[in-house]
Amino acid sequence: MTRQVAGLLLLGGCVFTFAAPSNIAAVNDLTGITNFSAPWVYSLLTGFCASCLLLIVKWRGGPPDGIRRTTRWVYGCYGTLVIALWICFALGDHHVERLQDLDTYYANTPWTREMIVLYLIGHTVAVLITSALLWTWEPRVRGTGWLHAGVILLGVGYAANLAFDLAKFVPVIARWNGNSNLDWMSTQLAPPIASLVGLLIALGFIVPHAGERMSQRQSARREYRALGALERVLHEVPTASAPVAFGRSAPLALRLTHRKTFIRDALRHLQPHLDFTRRDQIMESYLDHGKSPAEAKALADATVVKDAVARVHHHSNGTAEQTSRSAAGGLGDLVSISRAVRNLPGADTVRGTAAHPESVIS
Repeated sequence: MTRQVAGLLLLGGCVFTFAAPSNIAAVNDLTGITNFSAPWVYSLLTGFCASCLLLIVKWRGGPPDGIRRTTRWVYGCYGTLVIALWICFALGDHHVERLQDLDTYYANTPWTREMIVLYLIGHTVAVLITSALLWTWEPRVRGTGWLHAGVILLGVGYAANLAFDLAKFVPVIARWNGNSNLDWMSTQLAPPIASLVGLLIALGFIVPHAGERMSQRQSARREYRALGALERVLHEVPTASAPVAFGRSAPLALRLTHRKTFIRDALRHLQPHLDFTRRDQIMESYLDHGKSPAEAKALADATVVKDAVARVHHHSNGTAEQTSRSAAGGLGDLVSISRAVRNLPGADTVRGTAAHPESVIS
């Protein structure tokens, strides 16, 4: 999906690049064919419209067979349209180069007129279908954060696209009736609308992907920092993982993986020293003092972890003191335990909680 979005944005960039008057003249000069840029830009724009429509269809999801049928239908229709554009261009009379007002200048020229109408119809149909898909999809993605923001941006962008089509169609139809007073809509009004549309559509496709990536990085950074307290507590515990020195330039995902691996290895080494019966007593004490079940469990887990570290340090000769496991199970979420570690007393006090678990509260 990311590659498809990148390809779509590249195609959209090509539309704006080759639609610039200076580049239109350059392409015409390079090919030696007057107004060659017209079907070239129209083909790029038609392909962009088809790509947007397909991306929205695949983004929305649905039965795979239905998506494949729609994909074939879009490729067939818009592929045929592109071929028709070039046939009309080859049959039409377009010997006068027009860099900005080709649509209105050739609005009454046989075959060139048909080329102009075909690309406008293809663009308008794609915009209408895509807009309908977006606005029927919008209620289903409310509350999804970045995806919903992207759908809203796309919906507004395609609504503005209809204004672009109107600004292009009206002066062409006026030309059919012998009125050239509305040519300014095509040459002066449509280009800034197209720029706005391009920006909104680009943001609509970029925001969900970039926003999700940014959210994942922020979540990983919060988790990495939150686990720091637990890592420091377990620093003296021997582990199976080899010590590795990471610089600040190391990828965050790599540093987070290493920190979590170290913590899990250290906790496995501590397993014989973890007293879960005492943990349950301490948790009950926290519950009696008004803590929520999640807070009480995290604080009790943090207490027995610090107590186990003290036991390992005390039994440095390698003898492990096996403790009894209660029916309540193992340790909870590592991030919650790490955050709870900051609120616990020192190791000396923790070792005294076996007889007086209520002392942890103070």
